[in-house]
Amino acid sequence: MTTVTAARVDVPAHIAQNPGAHRVLTGERPTGSLHVGHYFGTLQNRVLLQDLGVDMFIVIADYQVLTDRDVAGNLPAIVEGVVLDYLAVGIDPAKATIFAHSSVAALNQLLLPFLSLVSTAELSRNPTVKDEIAASGRSQVSGLMFTYPVHQAADLLFCKSTLVPVGDDQLPHIELTRTIARRFNDRYAQLFPLPEAMLSHAPRLLGTDGRKMGKSGGNAVSIKSSADETAAIVKTAKTDAERRITFEPERRPEVSNLVLLAALAAGRDPHEVAEEIGDGGAAVLKRVVTEAVNERLAPVRARRAEYAAEPGLVRGILREGGERANAVADQTLLEVKEAMLTYY
Repeated sequence: MTTVTAARVDVPAHIAQNPGAHRVLTGERPTGSLHVGHYFGTLQNRVLLQDLGVDMFIVIADYQVLTDRDVAGNLPAIVEGVVLDYLAVGIDPAKATIFAHSSVAALNQLLLPFLSLVSTAELSRNPTVKDEIAASGRSQVSGLMFTYPVHQAADLLFCKSTLVPVGDDQLPHIELTRTIARRFNDRYAQLFPLPEAMLSHAPRLLGTDGRKMGKSGGNAVSIKSSADETAAIVKTAKTDAERRITFEPERRPEVSNLVLLAALAAGRDPHEVAEEIGDGGAAVLKRVVTEAVNERLAPVRARRAEYAAEPGLVRGILREGGERANAVADQTLLEVKEAMLTYY
């Protein structure tokens, strides 16, 4: 049987042989606590690439929190919590540059010339923009939301990233970024590499309510959750009326999702996990999930608590990461201005 230990990215041979020649940009919007979907879907892959020696830039996109809401809520605490999650899973600030959008002015200034390289029609066709507009429930969205894909392009191009670990749903963003880079290079100067997508084969975990797992949806086990909190969240998870537990994602998505979570946490095959539970039903399934997740995350949570007890640690990491990101962004912006003949 195939063992499902974690999500993975395909690392091409030329990258594995010369990781120092490449740079990755990745990150997320700080809308809530990182959860098991992030842990198995992206965070472990970041540690893998970091440990291979790839230069990592990780952006906490605090400006992009404002794309779909009027206020950002308790943003500083959420940002600091995300950094603690990074540290807990093994991201090393000595190897990876961790920074916030709002601390890098030159990055955000690149949005202006990049906007001149795309049409409104191209933006309106972007699947993520369309999905976010639909999810917002509004008849119109802010200009920041509409230009969200270009802001992501600025994230990727300011540091001249060559690699972007993504799921296939993010490929339109990568393609738009490559289009912007290509048009800039053709119009002004050969300045930007065309970032290459590194597809993640992460099994997509659903939330406990059967919907997409989300940071702010209350339907996920957070990395920072206690063992008791984990048990309480898993207890509420949707299942179905069949007693025998099987792994059939298309026919039984909620049950199969719990089986998959247990398998990922235990490093086992989901069919094997389901077979062992058998006629134990939903109660046994939820107990197995809770035990597997708590055992897997126990050392992660212990490290997180240790880091959280160090006053000033997170702010220091963000400050140092911001300084490096600013140096890189300032240089790129200077090169852009020189190429566009707007440097006086």
